[in-house]
Amino acid sequence: MKQKIFILLLVIFFLPGLAACSSQNHMDGQTFETIGEEEEKVNQNQFYITAGETVFTAVFSDNSSAEAFKNLIAEKPLTVDMHDYGSFEKVGEIGDTLPRNDEQITTKPGDVILYLGTNITIYYDTNSWNFTRLGKIQDATKEDLLAALGDGNVTVTFSLEKFRIN
Repeated sequence: MKQKIFILLLVIFFLPGLAACSSQNHMDGQTFETIGEEEEKVNQNQFYITAGETVFTAVFSDNSSAEAFKNLIAEKPLTVDMHDYGSFEKVGEIGDTLPRNDEQITTKPGDVILYLGTNITIYYDTNSWNFTRLGKIQDATKEDLLAALGDGNVTVTFSLEKFRIN
C-alpha cells in the first residue's frame, strides 16, 4: 500500500515537469512552439533568429549593446518587419533605443548589427561603416541567408529560445 502511495506521489510531482519541456506562446496573433528541452537553453551567449521556417543560431557579441539587446529579447521575443537595403542587408526598427558601441566594421554574411541605436540589420553581404555588432549567425552562408530572408520584406523574430512559428 505504501509503495502505491509513493508511486502516486511521484506521478503527481513529476508529471507537470514533463509537460513543461515543450510549451506554446502566443504573441501578436502568432503561435510560437518552443523546440527542445529546457536543458538545451543553458547557453546564455546565444540567441535565435527565425525567418519563416528557418531558425538560425547566433552568438552575442561582447559589448554593452549586445547585453542590452539580450535583456530586450529576454522580456519577450522581438518580431521585426525587415526590408532590403543596398542589396547587402535586411534592416528593421526595433522599437527601442539601445546603447551604441560603434566601430569601423566590414560586415560579412551573418553579422547582426545595430545601426543608429534603433535599427537591427542582418547582413548577407559585405559593407564597411561605423556599426555596433550585436552578434553573428553561426554556420550560415550568403546563400543560406538569402534563401531564408528572400527578396523584399520579411518578418524576423529574435529570441533567447528556439521557436517554430505555427
